[in-house]
Amino acid sequence: MKNRLFILLPALVLPLACGGEGADGGSANPRFLSMGTAPVGGAFPVVGGAIAEVLNENRGENNWRVQPRGTKGSQENIRRLARGELQLAMSNSAISYFAVLGESGWEQSYEIRAVATLAPNIATFVAKADSGLTSLSDLAGKRAMVGVAGAGFEMFVEPLLAAHGVTYDDFTQVYGTQSGAVDLLGDGSIDAAFLGGAVPTGSVTQASSTHDIVFLPFDEEKRQQLAHDYPFFQLATIPADAYSDLTEDYPGLNVGSMHLITYADADEELIYRITKTMWENRQAIAEKHPAGRAINEANVARDTGTPFHPGAERFYREIGIWPEAGG
Repeated sequence: MKNRLFILLPALVLPLACGGEGADGGSANPRFLSMGTAPVGGAFPVVGGAIAEVLNENRGENNWRVQPRGTKGSQENIRRLARGELQLAMSNSAISYFAVLGESGWEQSYEIRAVATLAPNIATFVAKADSGLTSLSDLAGKRAMVGVAGAGFEMFVEPLLAAHGVTYDDFTQVYGTQSGAVDLLGDGSIDAAFLGGAVPTGSVTQASSTHDIVFLPFDEEKRQQLAHDYPFFQLATIPADAYSDLTEDYPGLNVGSMHLITYADADEELIYRITKTMWENRQAIAEKHPAGRAINEANVARDTGTPFHPGAERFYREIGIWPEAGG
C-alpha cells in the first residue's frame, strides 16, 4: 500500500500543478489516466483505444485525459493496476476471476474491480485446412500458439483443453501475438493457434483471408459443461458470415468477456463519471468498433465473477440495469 501511495501521489498532485480541475469542478481527480490494453492483433488495443478516445472527446467538465498503453495483456495489466502504474485496464474476465481469488497461478489475491462488462471473447483453435486436425483432441503431440507469454491465457485455455482430454503436457506451447501466429501458421512453424476476441477479430480475419483454415470444433457436451462450471465461460455462436472460411454458424465459447477494470481504491466519483460517460456515449464507441455494442442494458453490468467498483455499481443502479440477486 505504501508503494501505491507514492506512485499515485504525483498523479493526484498533477492537476493542481497544471491548474486543472477535477471531475466535480475541484482538483480531486488526476488529469492523466493510463489504460492498459494488450499487444496488437487482438481486440483489446482497438476496443480500449475506442473507449479512451470517446471518453476524451466527451469529457465535458471532467478533468481527465485517458491514455491507452500497450502491454502484454490481462495479467500484466492487473499487476500494474495493483502497483498504481495504471488507473484503468482491459482484461479477460477469466483471468480477472482467478486474480481476485488468488488462484490458478496467481501468487496473491488482487483487489481489482469491474467497471463495465464488454464484448465476449469468442476464441477457438484454428488450423490450416491441410493440417489434418479435425478436433481439439488432435492437438496432442502438436505445436500450438497459446497467446503471449505472461498474459495468463492458460487460465482459460487449460480448463478448456482439459475438458477435451488434452493437458499442457500433451503438446508444445508456443507463445506470441495473435498477428504473429498467422505468419507461423503459414510457414508451418505451428500446427494450430488459439485466436479470438470480439467478433470479428483482426487476427482471425487475417488468417481466414490469407490461408484456408478450419475452426476446430468443441465437443458439444463439453462446451455445455464448461459454461455450467465456470462463471466466465458462456455459450456463444460465431455467425457464418463473420469469416470467409466459415460456411455455417460455429458453436463457440466465450472464454471470458473482455471487461474494463480498475483497482478497489480508485475514487468512487471518478469511476462513476467514467461509467456514466461511457454509457451516454456508447453509440460513439460502437461506431469505432463493433464491440461497443456490448455496452447495453443486458450486458454491461453482467457478473463475470469480479466484483464491480462501487462507482460503477452506483451508476448502474441509478439507471435501473443493475442485476438484482436471483434475477
